[in-house]
Amino acid sequence: MTEKPVAELSFEEAMTELEKVVTQLERGDVALEQSIALYERGAALKALCARKLKDAEEKVELIRAAEGKAVGTTPVEGM
Repeated sequence: MTEKPVAELSFEEAMTELEKVVTQLERGDVALEQSIALYERGAALKALCARKLKDAEEKVELIRAAEGKAVGTTPVEGM
């Protein structure tokens, strides 16, 4: 089985794979070299997910700005 390059994964694919990596590492029953490889892949998957989430947040902010709504703030109840 050939792993798909991290850069080609969708957010959902990366999250699913990241969950599998974490599960394997938490079990602790993999060899040291495999653990290192899993950790490296997990770090790359985490970075991809963070980047995709940031991109999505920026798009939402642009949409909100275009609608004339406040950008980058959260309404506080009672204020």
